[in-house]
Amino acid sequence: MTTLIKNGILITAYNEHKGDVLIDGEKIVSIEAESKALADVIIDASGKYVMPGGVDPHTHFSALCNVGNQDTAGYETTDAVVVGGTTTIVDYAPQDIGKGLLDSIKYRINVRAKDSCVDYALHAMITDVMDSIFDEIQELPRIGVTSIKCFMAYNGSPLHVDDGTLYKVLQKSKEYGITVFVHAENGEIIHTLQQDCVKMGDLHPRYHAVSRPAFVETEATRRAIYLAQIADTPIYIVHVTCKGAADAIKEAKCRGQKVMGETCTQYLTLDRSYLEQKDIREAAKYICSPALRDLKEVDALWDALNERTLNAVVSDHCGIGMNIKQYGLDNFTNIANGAPGAADRINMLWTEGVTKGRISKQTFVQIISTNPAKINGIYPQKGHIDIGSDADIMILDPSYKGTVRLADNPNGVDYNLYEGKELNGRVDTVLLRGKVVVEKAKFIGEFGQGRFVHSNSFGAAYHGLDDIK
Repeated sequence: MTTLIKNGILITAYNEHKGDVLIDGEKIVSIEAESKALADVIIDASGKYVMPGGVDPHTHFSALCNVGNQDTAGYETTDAVVVGGTTTIVDYAPQDIGKGLLDSIKYRINVRAKDSCVDYALHAMITDVMDSIFDEIQELPRIGVTSIKCFMAYNGSPLHVDDGTLYKVLQKSKEYGITVFVHAENGEIIHTLQQDCVKMGDLHPRYHAVSRPAFVETEATRRAIYLAQIADTPIYIVHVTCKGAADAIKEAKCRGQKVMGETCTQYLTLDRSYLEQKDIREAAKYICSPALRDLKEVDALWDALNERTLNAVVSDHCGIGMNIKQYGLDNFTNIANGAPGAADRINMLWTEGVTKGRISKQTFVQIISTNPAKINGIYPQKGHIDIGSDADIMILDPSYKGTVRLADNPNGVDYNLYEGKELNGRVDTVLLRGKVVVEKAKFIGEFGQGRFVHSNSFGAAYHGLDDIK
């Protein structure tokens, strides 16, 4: 089947121009200023922006929560994600209990992700340090996984990776073209500060931020970067929330080190005041790690994006509902960390970034689609509008005015972080590999339409890093 998208304004990471996009089957076959081609389906994009579908490289679907012994919302809830304009996620594949990296990844592909509504690549994720994982690292590229995540935080839990283990992972990953992703927070200091709060009876969610100050992130970021420098291998710092951590990345880049970083929608659009609400149930919704910061840090993150210190904006989506959060309402240290956001990432970034003049339209495409695809080794198949690329396309209506409502796009949990926030522009239509799956901001696709995408070794971490904007 052929599809022609006509009369739209094409925006890529590199340029903006009026153009028509011709799709044959799953691929883009022609881009012309004014196409005369005949097609089975014609989509009139007059007055709208045509952009590559979003790539969200930081999500946690069907992952065990740190409390409550329940999983986060599963892949069957990714219909909300594609409605929000994201056509590919790079999901984390934590080790299942008692299993290694490879078995956990295979199980995720064959069982957990079978209902996915978006295409997906995967990161390996260490959640149980065992000797066998170091032998498994070399096998990851063979099955299409070329990144691995380590947690410097969460001391005392199976998630925690000590410095010696992190250094060994960095060394081993370098040998086989794997990029190491790091959650950089000083877990020991966090534990100490949490215990101090508990002893003082300071149990409200506001103390989540008190016990995870910006300096614990800055210190761990500098330490992780230094270890990567010694190992002579690229490193990627996830969910940066503060100027100190961003500055550490900037300094490393200036001396020629291969360091990349991301931030999240919530750290650009929300602040610490959301944790200060008297209603504990409301405040608990905003417990994620690292913690929400003061407004000065929010402003610094926008600056870091424009300076290209940070390379991507992700959701860090965790579908944790109040049925799980309620287990820890009497003590902030027991409230499950994480919040939903993959469905709102693109619309919120357009409204808060582009329409308010904080970022350009080209930067917008870079940070929500193209750079994530490059960093994760799936470009130009994903993250770009070009001949031969997958026809993953979102069409955004800049004239739309409205507000975020969970009822309009249920995300698998019973709240939305951005409920009631203003929207100036919204994704209207989405194509996944040439098929229209979202129309008038409603899902019309099929559950299970998503496919696993193999990542290429090293991605842009080693090849084309200078092209990351």
